[in-house]
Amino acid sequence: MAEVTEALRAQIRGELPEVAAIRDADLAARVVEAWALAIARSSYASIRDIPPSGNPGQMVMTRGDQTDHIRGVTRLAMRMAEEMAAMNPDMVVDHDIVVAGGLCHDVGKPWEYDPENRKRWEAAPRATGLPSIRHPAYGVHLCLTVGLPEAVAHIAGAHSGEGELLVRSLEGTIVHLADIGYWTMMLAGGLIRPETVSQKYRRPISL
Repeated sequence: MAEVTEALRAQIRGELPEVAAIRDADLAARVVEAWALAIARSSYASIRDIPPSGNPGQMVMTRGDQTDHIRGVTRLAMRMAEEMAAMNPDMVVDHDIVVAGGLCHDVGKPWEYDPENRKRWEAAPRATGLPSIRHPAYGVHLCLTVGLPEAVAHIAGAHSGEGELLVRSLEGTIVHLADIGYWTMMLAGGLIRPETVSQKYRRPISL
């Protein structure tokens, strides 16, 4: 396990420049800390080293890296929040939570994708599971460990299928829809390797 250093924190800020859009400096610092801890506790040296996919081996992008997905979801969520708030003055959306949640929604991926973890889990799936903990759950652990607000931890934990078991917050709903929208549009735009398309994306999505 590597240490979280100032150099790693600076690297994370460079890889996720949308951190600068968070108005609360302490919140921004904790977002960086969550990702720095995630990378330090993995065999990866950078977020860019994580395969560009939705889940290991599924919805694999034809180009780019994991930062493109994280930044894309965050930017979509920011625009959605702004437009909805502008059109609905009574809708109070916490801008900082949307940005922090977008940036941290996949902070657990270094754990689930880690080659060393995958090798261990695949060798004995019934020992601790395959994976032992999915990235949404591990993301909650990381968020709470570095002192991020419950609202951000909730987004990390509820952005994917796990979120169907609870009531999502407003900001969590925005990030969840941005995440679904990102993958759906990437698929429609021919930017997902066909052989890796998840079953849920093989049919039209109806809400």
